Amino acid sequence: MARVPYQSPADLPEEYSEYVVSSLQPGKEINVYASIGNNPEVLAGLRSFLGTLWNDSGLTDRQRELVILATAAETGNAYEWHQHVNVATNVGLTPAEVTAVADDDPEPFDATERALMEYARAVVTGGVADEIHDALAQALDDRQITGAAATAAGYLALGRMIEAFGVEIETGDEFVGWDPR
Repeated sequence: MARVPYQSPADLPEEYSEYVVSSLQPGKEINVYASIGNNPEVLAGLRSFLGTLWNDSGLTDRQRELVILATAAETGNAYEWHQHVNVATNVGLTPAEVTAVADDDPEPFDATERALMEYARAVVTGGVADEIHDALAQALDDRQITGAAATAAGYLALGRMIEAFGVEIETGDEFVGWDPR
């Protein structure tokens, strides 16, 4: 059960009401945003930050989703995982690749994607060693590395709020599972 109430668009001042609705599923209220809606200014800032990560990280859509899924898998955050499995498959990850991310199995991925996921997991655990950074720097430029670190850290922060608030998967949805095949 959620520890804070979910705020609907009607509960919020008009200038913030759109922030509890999914940008990918128009009209669908998203529980994580509805929980953060208890502080509309924080919700607006967070949505702006996440939007910047989404659009301006320098990563491809596929790379971005690998970072987000690796972050969710590393922390065991089922809600965040659930939200991004469909996004990931929509940008080209196969169900088998999604499962491989959950299992921390690098086999299906090329060297760049392997380095990217290892880097994301290291950001989450606070253990980005020189070797991990250097492996990613072989494939990505400084802008992209910054985007990867910010995306992992941003979704780690979002995941910690999800855990703190006890955010539940939306009513009517069923957890996709760690193995969506």
